[in-house]
Amino acid sequence: MRVQLTINGIPRQVVADPKLTLLDLLRDVLHLTGTKQSCDKKGQCGACTVIVNGKAVRSCLLKVANLEGAEVITVEGLGTPENPHLIQEAFVLSGAIQCGFCTPGMIMATKALLDANPDPTTEEIKKALRHNLCRCTGYLKIIDAVKLAGRFIRGEISPDEVRPDPDGAKLGVSHPRPSALAKACGTAQFTADIIIPGALELATVRSPHPHALIKKIDCSAALKMPGVIGVMTAKDIKGTNRLKVIFADRPVICEDKVRYIGDPVAVVAALTREQALAAAEAVEVEYELLPVLNSPQEALAEGAIQVHGDPPNLCYTQRQIKGNAEKALAESAAVVEGRFITQINHQAPLETEACVAYFEGEGEDAQLVVIGRSIDIHQHLAMLQEALGWEDMRYIEAYSGGQFGIKADITSEGIAAAAALHFKRPVRYIPTLTDSLLMTPKRHPFDMKIALGADNEGNLTALKMDITVDNGAYSSIGPIVVDRAFLMLSGSYNIPNVHALGRLVYTNNPWGSAARGAGPPQAHYALECAVNMLADKMNIDPLEFRLFNSLKPGQTKSTGSVVEQWPFPELCEAMRPYYERSRREVSEHQSGTVRRGIGLAAGAFGVGGPGDQAIAAVELNDDGGVTIYAAAADPGEGNDSMFTQLAADIMGLPLNKIRLSTRDTEQTTATGPSAASRITYMVGGAVENALGKLKQAMEETGAKTRQELEQAGRPVRYIGTKATLEKGPADPETGLGPSFESQIHALQMAEVEVNTETGEVKVLKMTTAVDGGPVIHPQNFEGQLEGGADMGAGFALREEYIAGQTRDWVTFKFPTIQTAFEHKLIIRETPRVRGTHKGSTGVGEMTMVPTAPAIISAIKDAIGVWIYELPATPDKIKAALTQRS
Repeated sequence: MRVQLTINGIPRQVVADPKLTLLDLLRDVLHLTGTKQSCDKKGQCGACTVIVNGKAVRSCLLKVANLEGAEVITVEGLGTPENPHLIQEAFVLSGAIQCGFCTPGMIMATKALLDANPDPTTEEIKKALRHNLCRCTGYLKIIDAVKLAGRFIRGEISPDEVRPDPDGAKLGVSHPRPSALAKACGTAQFTADIIIPGALELATVRSPHPHALIKKIDCSAALKMPGVIGVMTAKDIKGTNRLKVIFADRPVICEDKVRYIGDPVAVVAALTREQALAAAEAVEVEYELLPVLNSPQEALAEGAIQVHGDPPNLCYTQRQIKGNAEKALAESAAVVEGRFITQINHQAPLETEACVAYFEGEGEDAQLVVIGRSIDIHQHLAMLQEALGWEDMRYIEAYSGGQFGIKADITSEGIAAAAALHFKRPVRYIPTLTDSLLMTPKRHPFDMKIALGADNEGNLTALKMDITVDNGAYSSIGPIVVDRAFLMLSGSYNIPNVHALGRLVYTNNPWGSAARGAGPPQAHYALECAVNMLADKMNIDPLEFRLFNSLKPGQTKSTGSVVEQWPFPELCEAMRPYYERSRREVSEHQSGTVRRGIGLAAGAFGVGGPGDQAIAAVELNDDGGVTIYAAAADPGEGNDSMFTQLAADIMGLPLNKIRLSTRDTEQTTATGPSAASRITYMVGGAVENALGKLKQAMEETGAKTRQELEQAGRPVRYIGTKATLEKGPADPETGLGPSFESQIHALQMAEVEVNTETGEVKVLKMTTAVDGGPVIHPQNFEGQLEGGADMGAGFALREEYIAGQTRDWVTFKFPTIQTAFEHKLIIRETPRVRGTHKGSTGVGEMTMVPTAPAIISAIKDAIGVWIYELPATPDKIKAALTQRS
């Protein structure tokens, strides 16, 4: 039917299919791609929010056929980077934009709210934005942005009064992120926003079974369906068909066997996405079911089927033996023991695993270009080249809708690149949310047995841990996750005797990989709960117990590595007045149906691991500015701000004279992954080294411009490096050896409310004392702490990925603005000995580590029971209360 409506002030006449949604009209027909899609048109994410007839609506739920005469405003109609709306400026200046994927929808919901109510309360803001999801921020800075926008609109203050002076101090100031305004105005292109004329659309046939042989694939019905160009299977891949990180065990497309629910079996290419999805449903696969290994215990049982054969199900072990833990525990005045279990969890970036691939050039000179959201583009390029048997390839990182470790792995890129090679056509693979959930790696579940002891004076004496890690169907970085847990095993404490064993086991569960923190959040759940259990058993205040047992410079971590800096005691003292206040307040609410509790947990998160190294290049531009070349992805953390402000400070240049080239394998140096909170410390350090060489050359020659430096016979481009001092591997017998070069320290306090009848837990407030060295960009620093705590709360209380059941954001229990909590930050800035520039490190993963144990300990404080298995759902809490009674 014919529909007339107005979009961003322009009258439009549309011949609309009855199924056409407003979202599809905006994105696919009009190419107004500022409106985003995360969920499968279920109205769950709010990323597609626009304004229709003055009301905020989720455009995925509206049929165009019902919009006759409607007035529609999208983010593109609100403002542009050259002329932004006050709301867009408020989001930029409040630090409310991290990855930016949710931002356009948030801004449009804010516009509708402020049009009706220019001075909303926090609760009114939460109600208005309740349909809009965000994974990055923890929502606090979004609430701040809405309030600032209200002040702008009411004329109480102007953006210029809030905006930092660009000619002022470069460090320790929250200058607007270089990418923030483009994200606020919807002009930043994410992968699905890239339009490639004539590109085929892909859909993948995935296994519904966790373990089976592939007996037959029948594509005949699919090939006859409208728009279908072809079906690709494993036999069509010319390379190794293996995506190798450590072990070459994960196929791009499975040849003869599937090992988890979601394994790819075939790929359909069609003219439209709908045609591809329909044809994928028509592909018939005959399976022969195999025994399913649901847990490491089943996989390690005698006679168990082997998931791969070589390596065996027990694919990696690690030990850590310092002193004599058995003897020390036997002689301890007090010992606590427990078994703690963490769940399979999803990193849950809002953007699905979108990828596009196309050729540049003709014939033998054709180069395959892959665009996705990798956090390690050079490594992933090499993985694709080997797996697909095609050398001339290039990887470009698009803007990323979050990642939180998930993009340490190749997912959709392998399929898209293989399809482009096979069909010799450009392709787009824009998975559904359900497909994306199936194809991605998850956070490893840990099963931990722990014993912790202390002497009569309260000194920790020994730690014993037995850790079994469910690696899932494929290895990815599983051994590294185990190693990371062991490198940080003793946390903030001096523990003279340690005996730990870690086992990594293949199962038929979704495979585990990097996830914010990657190992320490799981291990610290057990350690920090045990510390609180031991303090309680010895009748020692848990803050005093931590302060008393803090590691000191000159002492050794559980790895045997001596530390030279350890500013953790200062954090304990900084927390003390907040802790004592909360302790008094909570004591008044520890009876009745709804009770309150507080819990402490700490972490010493390592940065700059043994043998880590980074490389970066800088180049003097014609106008006296500098370009930085480094493949350091920025999926929301603020690396663009860090590099820009760091370079401007070192070189004495205006911020707008610093340019970044970070997204293309053909233009950048390979710097290692944008993971492990290493970018400021390692890659920032390499940039500092390169800038130092450039600056020295300019000072020695008196050159101010590129031309003058060339005339003086000096290079205009310089390579910088940074490498950690310790490089050797751990001792194979004891696991002792080099450790992280620096640490980010934190002490976290959770305040919760528990309903003893329903088992419901509400986080009231989080207080974090943290020291990550001098802060380059305060809003980015705070945003990482707040977002990490919000993610940690979901890990503690709600989130769990169940293969075959978790299909969308509702079944995942994605955190909303209504679950957001108050967060007090206490920030100390001790310069690190080998920190970047003035001693900075980074902070991206820190609050993910102590949040869960702080919350679980607060629940114990409130109702007197420990929850030993995450997440601490209402049913588990009620069961624990019933068992105690």
